[in-house]
Amino acid sequence: MAVTESLTGETCEGARGAHEGILRRQSARESSARTYARALPIVPVRARGLTIEGADGRRYLDCLSGAGTLALGHNHPVVLEAIRKVLDSGAPLSVLDLATPVKDAFITELFRTLPPGLADRARVQFCGPAGTDAVEAAFKLVRTATGRTGILAFTGAYHGMTSGALAASGGADDVRVARLPYPQDYRCPFGVGGPFGAELGARWTESLLDDPKSGVPLPAGMILEPVLGEGGVIPAPDDWLRRMRKITADRSIPLIADEIQTGVGRTGAFWAVEHSGITPDVMVLSKAIGGSLPLAVVVYRDDLDVWEPGAHAGTFRGNQLAMAAGTATLTHVRENGLAERAAGLGSRMLLQLHELKREFACVGDVRGRGLMIGVELVDPEGGGEPAGIGRSVGARGVTGAEESARARRAAGAGEAAGAGEPALAGLGTEHEFAGTPPRAAPELAAAVQRECLRRGLIVELGGRHSSVVRLLPPLTISDEQAAAVLDRLTDAVAAVARSDTGRVGRPRRPEGRTGRRSEGGTGRAG
Repeated sequence: MAVTESLTGETCEGARGAHEGILRRQSARESSARTYARALPIVPVRARGLTIEGADGRRYLDCLSGAGTLALGHNHPVVLEAIRKVLDSGAPLSVLDLATPVKDAFITELFRTLPPGLADRARVQFCGPAGTDAVEAAFKLVRTATGRTGILAFTGAYHGMTSGALAASGGADDVRVARLPYPQDYRCPFGVGGPFGAELGARWTESLLDDPKSGVPLPAGMILEPVLGEGGVIPAPDDWLRRMRKITADRSIPLIADEIQTGVGRTGAFWAVEHSGITPDVMVLSKAIGGSLPLAVVVYRDDLDVWEPGAHAGTFRGNQLAMAAGTATLTHVRENGLAERAAGLGSRMLLQLHELKREFACVGDVRGRGLMIGVELVDPEGGGEPAGIGRSVGARGVTGAEESARARRAAGAGEAAGAGEPALAGLGTEHEFAGTPPRAAPELAAAVQRECLRRGLIVELGGRHSSVVRLLPPLTISDEQAAAVLDRLTDAVAAVARSDTGRVGRPRRPEGRTGRRSEGGTGRAG
């Protein structure tokens, strides 16, 4: 029974009044910069695992997970036990950069999980408590180590909100940052997608670096996300990541992997770079490594360790509770195979979500890796963007993943003959000029988010136009809970497709439903 159904009318009314009063005071007193609170007008008071209970008594399935921070969900027993152990021990809670048993245990467990080739020669820098602090520290590190200033970043990226991190993201300008095309199938910047589009992007990168008249001098480093998170849940092709590793290594450019959101099992490997087998020179880590508490670190190759004492510091880099919670989280994910669990469950969820693409014209693409999933909403009646090179002939009507697989098979013979570089021969003949996908529909995505909330499901929006509904459930989500999440999302998409405001997203078939029925709009926790 839902919490609201177990309360008397008077108690329920009082809960709603308290809930509304808190929201009114927040609106009156907090900064206009607040974001999640605008789209998610809830007041969490209790939480466990996937479930949040609001001050109004409603319960929600939380697929936001603190923007990916909660690898084990809310208040996991191993995290709470680790925190209580430190509190009960009488240990200091903040120790700057002094050595402690808690820190030693955290570093030991962190190094145990690092990609092969990095752990044996790694150094770790504790910085400020947020991911953006780690990004700033990484930029400062590679600039100090190389004596250069420029940074290579990618379109659609998001690395944080401080000045340097923001400059490397897509929303700000900085003359020291050169932006490169990030490969994707659905909205490929070259209009082709698959290995062909990724190859064009790689050659563009090489040209930019090797052309003395490109206007881009040799940079201090390249930063990339193995999966664009806020940029719309776009996984980088493994071959392309290996190509970026080779391009940077050949030119002595440190490669910085931003694993702030992708790390700790989220994508189906403990670290997302492991899918491609690359070893970055630098990794920036935050979110899940603190076990729900603020913690950020930079891990880097020892020959980059050129800091002078005091060259980079931070008052809150010694958060003992976060280190203890982080150790417990890293250990639990590793010992219980939660990365592998995320890979299998994520694949099954993606397979079911592709039904939405087949049934609703407003669903343009479904993509992701592990339990990092995105559903892009489009305006199918608004027309496509200007024509480009287009999709491969014969690949129309299939998913982005299927199209990419076809292109990879077409390129397979050429890879062996091309000294490790994907061959363009044969691919070019399979492409023709065609229109690009329909325009992004942020208003439909926002409507789906609202309908999800009505049904007791919390989701995030992302992508360049905020048109991608994002799922970031904890790695501990059960099969039953995953089914409830998919049911509620399906119901929400169907409701928007049927509504007057969502008429551009009408079903491709008369009835746009798939899968097992959820508990609907009761707000139950499923």
